[in-house]
Amino acid sequence: MSIWWSLHLRREAASVPLARRLLLGAMETAGVEPDIAYELSLALSEACANAVEHGGGPQHAGDYRVTAYLNGDMCRIEVTDHGPGFVPPALPPGTADLVETENGRGLFLINALADRVRFRNRPGDGAVVTFDKVLKWRDDAPLLAV
Repeated sequence: MSIWWSLHLRREAASVPLARRLLLGAMETAGVEPDIAYELSLALSEACANAVEHGGGPQHAGDYRVTAYLNGDMCRIEVTDHGPGFVPPALPPGTADLVETENGRGLFLINALADRVRFRNRPGDGAVVTFDKVLKWRDDAPLLAV
């Protein structure tokens, strides 16, 4: 089974819980285990919060996009903004340094919650944060991956 959806959202704080709830609803409907769905929704919330805070540019100050793909036992989520882009921080093996910093904790959480994370800048038109996670399914999952 393969499904995907995409949201075009305003860079407003209210868009973050909206994206999170839509993802949780899709995961629950598909039959993804709640712990996996929660981890993905938390990572999505962090990526969306970064897009809301940092993702504006002169021509696209008001929007960003979230796309989620469920393909078999894999979920891929992309959050694309129109900000200046960024240099991802080097994530040390421990967390002590990040707990003390003002910025970078969201990126650390995304890395901790996902199986694979990629950051890409689009020169002159923002950044893309992509993360993947292997799904686990409830026994009664209607869209159980085969």
